[in-house]
Amino acid sequence: MSKKISTPEPHDADAKLLESMGYQQDLHRRMSKFSNFAVSFSIICILAGGITAFPSALGAAGGLSIGLGWIVGAAFAVVVALAMAQIASAYPTAGGLYHWGSILGNKGYGWTTAWFNLLGLIFVIASVNFGVYDPFFKTLVAPLLGFDTTDWGWVQQTGFIALFTVTQAMLNHKAVGLTTKLIDISGYLIFIIATVLVISLWVYSKTPTDVSRLLTFTNFTGQEGSMWPESSSSLMVFLSGLLLTIYTITGFDASAHTAEETHNAAENVPKGIVSSVLWSALFGFGLVATFLLVMPDLAEGVKSGLGFFAALLDSLPAGLKVILGLGIFAVNYLCALAAMMSTSRMIYAFARDGGLPASNALKSVDPVTKAPTAAIWATAISSFVATLYGDAFVVLSTACAVFMYISYIMPTAVGFFVEGKTWTKKGPFDLGGLSKPIALLAVIGGLVLIFVGIQPPNEKVLYAIIALVVFLAVFWWGFGERNRFKGPPNIK
Repeated sequence: MSKKISTPEPHDADAKLLESMGYQQDLHRRMSKFSNFAVSFSIICILAGGITAFPSALGAAGGLSIGLGWIVGAAFAVVVALAMAQIASAYPTAGGLYHWGSILGNKGYGWTTAWFNLLGLIFVIASVNFGVYDPFFKTLVAPLLGFDTTDWGWVQQTGFIALFTVTQAMLNHKAVGLTTKLIDISGYLIFIIATVLVISLWVYSKTPTDVSRLLTFTNFTGQEGSMWPESSSSLMVFLSGLLLTIYTITGFDASAHTAEETHNAAENVPKGIVSSVLWSALFGFGLVATFLLVMPDLAEGVKSGLGFFAALLDSLPAGLKVILGLGIFAVNYLCALAAMMSTSRMIYAFARDGGLPASNALKSVDPVTKAPTAAIWATAISSFVATLYGDAFVVLSTACAVFMYISYIMPTAVGFFVEGKTWTKKGPFDLGGLSKPIALLAVIGGLVLIFVGIQPPNEKVLYAIIALVVFLAVFWWGFGERNRFKGPPNIK
């Protein structure tokens, strides 16, 4: 009787591609095409930034910042996403931008990209969880449920944010499959809640429709309620309003960070990046345009700041307000849950190559859940600590967007110069002859958005950038990190 010779099962295409870049498949590939889209779409979450950053745009150029401003900012975000998607298709790994910067540039360039991306991601979670507490829980949901939040202060804020953060970390650590499903649900919820909210505001609004508001320039800078100091430059006033889009449409690198958990990553990751931005741009415009058009008085809207949203909801029936309030609270919580997933994968990937202190611990993967355990809890602790800063929301919401866009354009910029030279192999998502023009537009657009993000009163973000650059330079050369750090495998 002859023995049956057993042969090993062939590696799937995703694992083979990952092996060609020097890595083994440690994380579990459980994410579908929709799941990869949903993780970015959930982090962008138009029901987060589209609400909390709306006053920053209205207080700049009024209606023009909402109508034309959203379109301009979203167009910039789309070209950045297209450029990133092409690189992601060629190199679908966790850590995304860090690898792209290292492979297309060099290990030092990738290392710097990693730090900007990592801090941006941590600030995303911190700013979103800060917003989950206030305005969405303290100001919106709790009063709807009959709680008096008048005397709630720092203790309640810190306790609730700690609770949100811990539960998000527990889900990411112990229930990865459930977390993925919740993020999938979040993708659907954002579409549904945004649609119901827009329709409801139109149905119950008593404000006469004046579409011309979308193209009407009104300089609200320096006026009561506006976050912007007075400016006589119409261009700078308009550009300031782009902060709404900068903060809202960011975080789409999550599709890249979860590449090693996504089936058919070389095709589905770039689609997740681009589609999440396009759908967010479309539904986001409908949302912010509705806010503007149903608002009874724009000057009063500027004065009320974030209170504009509660004022708009007051026109709705009580039961509908409760449902929408709870739904918006839920998707914001899930936004931070998705951001924690993305950030932990970035930390895991960077630590896997020795790029972080305590890398051996941070690259560990739970043998049962296949989740990067230490990276998840490091993410949770770091993001929570960031919320303890006194002026947390204003600074964090701007800093996260600026740091993220810096990390977005860094690999795109170097890719522009090496395409066709050292970068000759692309993935299935190939922009062809449009590749270099789109990369150039992405860098220009990204620089414009970054420029907006560091204008007064956000000069603290510029100081943070300078401080980080100085710290990285000292660490790289002064402490010899350039000699210790080897970078990703298979780079020259």
